[in-house]
Amino acid sequence: MTLSEEATDRLADVVELQPTKNSELQDRWGMESGSEVHQYLENELGDYYFRDDNSLIRATAEANDLVDVEPGVESDPDAEGAPSKIRVPELQAQTVAVLAGPDEESESVVSVLHKLREEYDVDPDAEDVRSGLQSLRRKDVVEVEYRTVPTFRLAVERDDLEVAVAD
Repeated sequence: MTLSEEATDRLADVVELQPTKNSELQDRWGMESGSEVHQYLENELGDYYFRDDNSLIRATAEANDLVDVEPGVESDPDAEGAPSKIRVPELQAQTVAVLAGPDEESESVVSVLHKLREEYDVDPDAEDVRSGLQSLRRKDVVEVEYRTVPTFRLAVERDDLEVAVAD
């Protein structure tokens, strides 16, 4: 199956963002709906992606070989499933830098938002922070604790994780 330039670029997005959801690809690709993303994946990239047990979109090994980007998550074979390297958007990289560590008390989205404003002089929407935390959770970098509101902390030691900012 020969891919067009657009399909190859979009496959690179799947490799880079994996594990991902329709909504993340919808934002990246400027599409109107998750259904439109699903149709594109099925029609153009059907041989190069699959959905895991949690219905998250992942690239096949062949897809990883076809595109010249680093996968969104790389795991250390000696670690217990914890990723050793992630490639994420800048806001998520900043979030990893300010989020409570694995041995600290988990914190709310609003707490993380305030830390981002103080540390990086940025003003993201709370929903962007929440979405980023959930994306990091799917990458097994962040864990959630449900109290009155969901709270978050790193699932891995900050020093054991290399964070690269995706273009």
